[in-house]
Amino acid sequence: MARPLVPQLSDSLETQNARYEKSVARDTHLRALRAGALAVVTGQQTGLFLGPLYTVYKAASTIRLARWLAEKWGTPVVPVFWLQTEDHDAAEISVCHVSRGGDEPLSLELPVASDAVPVAHRVLPVGVTELITRLGELLSRLPHGDEHLSCLARHYVPGAGWGQAFAGVLATLFAPEGLVLVDPRDPALAPLAAPVHRRALAEAAPIARALSERVHALEAQGWRASVHVREDAPLSFLHPDGPAGPRFRLAAAGSTFVEVGRSRTHTIAELLALVDREPRAFSTSALLRPILQDTWLPTVAYVGGPGEVAYFAQMAPLYAAFDVAMPIVVPRNRLRLVDDATRRALTRRGLTAAAACGPLDTVLAAALAGEPGAADGERIVERLVEEIDRALDGVAPGVRDAGDRGARALEKTRRTMARAAGKLGRNVDRARLLRHRDVVEDICSVQARLLPRGVPQERFFGLASYAARYGQRTFVERVLAAAEPLRIGVEDLEL
Repeated sequence: MARPLVPQLSDSLETQNARYEKSVARDTHLRALRAGALAVVTGQQTGLFLGPLYTVYKAASTIRLARWLAEKWGTPVVPVFWLQTEDHDAAEISVCHVSRGGDEPLSLELPVASDAVPVAHRVLPVGVTELITRLGELLSRLPHGDEHLSCLARHYVPGAGWGQAFAGVLATLFAPEGLVLVDPRDPALAPLAAPVHRRALAEAAPIARALSERVHALEAQGWRASVHVREDAPLSFLHPDGPAGPRFRLAAAGSTFVEVGRSRTHTIAELLALVDREPRAFSTSALLRPILQDTWLPTVAYVGGPGEVAYFAQMAPLYAAFDVAMPIVVPRNRLRLVDDATRRALTRRGLTAAAACGPLDTVLAAALAGEPGAADGERIVERLVEEIDRALDGVAPGVRDAGDRGARALEKTRRTMARAAGKLGRNVDRARLLRHRDVVEDICSVQARLLPRGVPQERFFGLASYAARYGQRTFVERVLAAAEPLRIGVEDLEL
């Protein structure tokens, strides 16, 4: 699988990566790729201030896996981060949530038009300066706040590209590890993308059928497809108004293709001619992106999140159609950050971090299990319902003698009294919780840190507060140390 990069790709990668903070390790990796090194690849949309924590976890997982494979095989393996700048999902990139301990998080958001324009062609608005200021008000109180804020402020400036800002910060964080970044929307790379789009268009129908057959086979085994495949439709998006304009899916319409959401149609000859004339008029879908990636790079493994790992299951026929070797698909490391305050609260309540991430009622019940009267409400309801049933069963024969109307009245009474018993039990439990307010506050504080708004911490919080508290390099090193290759499941990282 190892092969030297096409010179045009090597040249472009070296030009792209020269824009970032200088890194001897990255330069070494770029030379290794040019000479034929293998690659471990991951990728992510270029979200505001790096988006959720799992962006950092993906990069760390990729670096650790590349190191591990290089040691096992005795050959260079380079960690590569694919910037998903062709994507146009505005909601995915526009928001960053910053942890404030047990308090409500600071939510920062920039307006991003939902106009299907790829991230590569979006620039940061003037409002990003205000967000940096607001973030600074929080971070300045933390030991390393100024350092991290300075890093963000260097890159997140009005007029900078979203992808450019994201890449600049990520490259700084992982400069010592030599993480190589790839922006596929680079104009210099467009000719290298043309063959992939040409085949995706020319062979759209058989490719779609092969993918559908694969999905049906998997669904017969109880699996559900992650990515919908349109019948006879190509996997390339079309930019009919130019490379920097919005992109549209294409659907088969007889002997032509129609822009989904518009009525404009194109013949296959017109589309193929456009690929040759202006390859940037096309961009990849979720399924086609890995094909472009692995056509360009000698990818031995891809590190993905749970959703990505799932959709790779349906991609075997796509790799076969493009004559590309499918890489090993490896789940990224999943980490749960446990700080001192969280650890103390968990110890007080006899809980693990995993147990504390369950439904609130369940967690509270576990925390109060050893308290006197822990099950008062439940016991009261059970006892009352038993007594109600016994009493009503005793009078039932006489009531039923009154006919159907009497029987219905009896059952209505039973339901009414059971509801009243349940209400009494809930009130007792509520009073008990008020009596143990300190326990409730501990659990709510823990969940605010580990499960904010019911979302796993790694999918919600951004990097900023952790980098500012512990130092961005120290935090990255802790994550790297915890990102053990091929580890499955959520691991607690104590800070």
